Amino acid sequence: MGKETEIKILHLETVREWRGGQQQIAYLVKGLLRNNIQTVLACHPRSEIMARFKRNRWPVFPVKMEHGLDIKAARQIARYIKENGFSIIHAHSSHALSLALLVKTMHRPVKLIASRRVDFSVKKPIVGSVKYNNPLIDRIVCISDNIARVLMQDGIKKQKLTVIHSGIDMQRFKKSSSVSLRDELGIPADHLIVGTVAALVGHKDYPTLLKAARLVCQNYSAVTFVAVGEGNDRSELETLRAKLGLKECFRFTGFRSDLERFYHLFDVFVLASYKEGLGTSVLDALAQGVPVVATRAGGIPEMIVHGQNGMLVPPRNPEQLAVAIERLLHDADFRKRLALRARLSVEKFDYQNMVQKHIALYRNLLT
Repeated sequence: MGKETEIKILHLETVREWRGGQQQIAYLVKGLLRNNIQTVLACHPRSEIMARFKRNRWPVFPVKMEHGLDIKAARQIARYIKENGFSIIHAHSSHALSLALLVKTMHRPVKLIASRRVDFSVKKPIVGSVKYNNPLIDRIVCISDNIARVLMQDGIKKQKLTVIHSGIDMQRFKKSSSVSLRDELGIPADHLIVGTVAALVGHKDYPTLLKAARLVCQNYSAVTFVAVGEGNDRSELETLRAKLGLKECFRFTGFRSDLERFYHLFDVFVLASYKEGLGTSVLDALAQGVPVVATRAGGIPEMIVHGQNGMLVPPRNPEQLAVAIERLLHDADFRKRLALRARLSVEKFDYQNMVQKHIALYRNLLT
């Protein structure tokens, strides 16, 4: 075997907002630091992930990245890699990969890893195919088996792919009272609450969830739907909510940092995505013992076994989604059975397992 190079990783993220992917970077970096792996995150100085890393006193390298083909930023990152002896650059999003490819053309010795968190085809637009099939990439980390299947269908060789499921912190959400939150949201004390935590963007398929909510609210008066998340589609979705007559039945909270209060508030968790890399909000719900109804989309069936730790329905089918939600609302015993099995089912997704698999990958690449 060859000599192992010292593991020293520069993580790269261009996204400025905070969503599930950025939480995964935080888990990974935290775990690497605990394992004494030298690691730094390069990100935009005005990004949310920069603010959170600074609060935790984790190593960061601020770079003003305006887009994925920012030559000035790429030169700055390449110089930083050379001066500090980084052996790996790990790009955590599509635009970050574009920038990392530029960096590698400027410094060929560094190994390049790309994380792929969505199950969209990379064939369209053509730039995606060129980017992910690029010989400069040493390995692509897929957060679900389904993403790996999609990439192989798009012509990427199996040996270039490594599946490492996203992880969650089983201790992340400490027990907290949800009574004040119910009052804050103005939800009647006798209502059961169906909740979701998902960005207000297309593939999360809020239109299907809203249509299912209308069917449920027509048949079950003591229920309120709560959607936690923000996104570009908010105005359009609020218009649809009004059109469906759901103003009192369905609440949009916007972005919230106090997610633990919501998971403890929910009686049922729902995710209606028609595409989904994995869906770590499902894992968070399971870890809190919240019964889950979700679609058979993307990597979700890799977390949910239908009828055992949750319910699965076809994507883009509001009628079947409504039926599954109503079954849980009407059957308290079934909710309790799913809740008991839920936490046990997610222990294998503990983020520390995800960290160890990344360390093994880094070592393998450097040997």
